[in-house]
Amino acid sequence: MKVSSVPFKGTKEQEAKLLEVIAKYKGMKGALMPIMQEAQAIYGYLPYQVQKIISDETGIPIEKIYGVATFYAQFSMSPKGKYVVAMCLGTACYVKGAGAVLEEIEKNLGIEDGECTPDGKFSLEVCRCVGACGLAPVMIVDGDVYGKMTPDRVSGILAKYE
Repeated sequence: MKVSSVPFKGTKEQEAKLLEVIAKYKGMKGALMPIMQEAQAIYGYLPYQVQKIISDETGIPIEKIYGVATFYAQFSMSPKGKYVVAMCLGTACYVKGAGAVLEEIEKNLGIEDGECTPDGKFSLEVCRCVGACGLAPVMIVDGDVYGKMTPDRVSGILAKYE
């Protein structure tokens, strides 16, 4: 299991909410998915520590919980940054140089796809086709769309969010 570089900062209040959720579903068949969905809503992601609480309280092996968390795209095991940077690698974007732009984003932020910077400011997600093929390659930061991206524009755009 890849451990996030961002330290886990769960609160007692979050843990109490999670325990309430688990109690609500305890003993119900098929309860794992709704428990995990609500846990992610509480914490914003499903780190090892949260998976362990779910395992301890439900008796479901942590390996099974981890398997579900990694199988379904709706679950994230690392936190999202204050600003989510999404880089499209759909066909049009890829053909027009999105790979080089992605490498520059990774270099600037020091993280890879699915990771969050240690300060919690940025997270990076690679996506497939954002529907703006005429602007390829496309980078999105916090909902702001940047088209016709080139590697030399990356640091200037990211600096706007500092």
